[in-house]
This record gives sequence, structure tokens and C-alpha cells, in this order.
Amino acid sequence: MNITFSKSKLTIAGVLCGCLAALLAAFGNPANMAICIACFIRDTAGAMGFHSAAPVQYARPEIVGLILGAFIISVVTKEYRSTAGSSPMIRFLLGMIIMIGALAFLGCPLRMVIRMSAGDLNAYVALIGFIAGVGTGVLALKNGFSLGRAQSTHAASGGVISLLAVSILVISLCTSLMKVSEAGPGSKHAPWLLALAAGLVFGALAQRSRMCFAGSIRDVFLMGNIDLLLVIVGLFVSMLVFNLATGRFNAGFDVPGVIAHSQHLWNILGMYTVGFAAVLAGGCPLRQLILAGQGSCDSAVTVLGMFVGAALCHNFGLAASGTAKNEAGELVMGGLSTNGRVAVVICIILLFVIGFTQKRDKA
Repeated sequence: MNITFSKSKLTIAGVLCGCLAALLAAFGNPANMAICIACFIRDTAGAMGFHSAAPVQYARPEIVGLILGAFIISVVTKEYRSTAGSSPMIRFLLGMIIMIGALAFLGCPLRMVIRMSAGDLNAYVALIGFIAGVGTGVLALKNGFSLGRAQSTHAASGGVISLLAVSILVISLCTSLMKVSEAGPGSKHAPWLLALAAGLVFGALAQRSRMCFAGSIRDVFLMGNIDLLLVIVGLFVSMLVFNLATGRFNAGFDVPGVIAHSQHLWNILGMYTVGFAAVLAGGCPLRQLILAGQGSCDSAVTVLGMFVGAALCHNFGLAASGTAKNEAGELVMGGLSTNGRVAVVICIILLFVIGFTQKRDKA
């Protein structure tokens, strides 16, 4: 039975994913984050030494769990397909662009929805940009955009990303090679076994429900179909209930300690970049992990691009900073540096070039 055939099952899948996110938040993951693909890839990249930003270095078991969860369930349901060859270098670039946009906003679309459920009004502002970015991507699709058709390849090729994920987990647990933050977001995490288990279940649910934050809006624009939106709504509602019940709901713009900023234009443009790039790449950051887990080497290349993008953001000062209080208790406004702003603009230009020049071959 395929969960995508039932609206009620889609909603239930979203609710369950929201419950898993709430569980992770309750047991130590950073405030107003719970689970974020961009942030967790950034943390894992830092743990591996790709960047030296000490507050964001921790090999997140959730990332490993998401990939393995998708891999296991796709094998069980016979949906595992090893494919490759659909414009890999462009996909690598799109992965980098997704990460640059996400870290300008400080979160992927998954975290955007989680931030919305906690009352973060900046996330509602960013949603405007995300919808506009997806809409621009849809225009590119209607204009004939295509990265070409992936071809079937050796079954083992599709499993490489899962093997790498397991290797990262083993190295982080059994050696001292990985860096670990002593303060900041990287120092806040749920117990590794709980994080891994939650990632496995979340990954399986996301694979079966086809959860995709960009795809849900894309389908509304293209076909008027709201099925995938039901998964997102279910996740939002369960997280909203959790935040209200635990006193974590705090409506406002400049709330210290939640890793967010109130530069509205750059929140909008950051998520515009993510939405546009996600449509061109064929899925949001979460969807890319899931597709990689079920055998897509093209999505695996996109994920690798996100790792490199995370390193670039912190090595060259492209990532935004969150509003926080200093040692004197004064509010220090967060935001995006000049370097980050230039990078976002360049990314948007590149997306227009890619989106409106790469077209389907005319047979």
C-alpha cells in the first residue's frame, strides 16, 4: 500500500513527523529548530573539518537516519532505484546555492515551517520568498527547463551515499576525529541513539509520503493539487500543539536565542533562492536526502553540493547571524553580512541563467 494514495495517510504522516521533531526538541536539539536539513548538514560539515566555525560543529545522527530510513524502506517496498547522469555538475551547483540561500535565512524549508509553528514571524515573511521562488521555478518548468533524464546504473552506486552516512556515524561514535562544539547550536543535541532512531522513522515516513516542501507548492501551481501540502500541514499542526503546550510559542520578530534575524528583505531573498533552486533540482533539501537514500546518485551529488555550500558559507562569512543578547544583556540584532548579500544575489542570477537556458531536447 502506497501512502501517497490516501489524503488521510498523508496528513497522519505529517503529524507523525511533527511528533518526531517535537521529541527531538524536547530532548535537547536547539530551540526553534528541532530538525533542519541545512543546519544539520552545516553542523556535520563542521564536525568533519570542512569549516572552522566552532559553534556549529557536530555530526548530526538525524542526517544519517534520514538517508538510511529512506534506503531501508525503499528496499523493503521495492522502490530502490540506482540512477545517475542527469547534469551532475549543475546539480552540485544547485546544492551549493540551496545552502547559501538557506543559511542567509538560517534554516531550510523544514525549519521555516517549524519556526512558524513556534511563532517566529520572520519565518512567515520568508515564506513569501519561498513561494515566489517556487513559482519562478514553475515558470522555468513551463518554459521547458530540464536537466535531462537519469539513466539506470549499477545498484551499488546508489548505495554509496548510505555507506558514507554510516561511516560518518561510526567515526563520530568510535573515534575522536570529529569536532564537537562546546557552545552554541552544535553543543545542543538529543542523545545520539534517539536522534538516529527519529531520523530513521522520519526518513521512512518522508520517503513513503513523498514529503517535499518545494514540491507541495509546485504541485499547487502546476496542477492545483494540494495532496503534498497535507503532509506539511500535519507537521505544522503537531509542532504548533507541542510549542503551545510546552510554553515554547513566542510570537515576535526580534526574539533572542531562537537563531533567527529580522532583515526581512534577506529572509525573503534567501528563501526565494531556496525555493527556486529546489524546483530546478527536483526537491527541497529534505527531499534530496530522501531521494539520495533511495538510490538517486543525482540527488546524492546535490547533497554533496550542500556540504560544500555549508563550508563556503562559514569559511567566507556568507551565513547570517541570529539576534541574541550580549554579556551585558543587551539585544544585538542579527543579520546577513555584505558578503552574504552579494552571494545571494549572484545565486539568484545563476538560477535564472540555469532555469531559462537548460531546456528539454526537442526530439
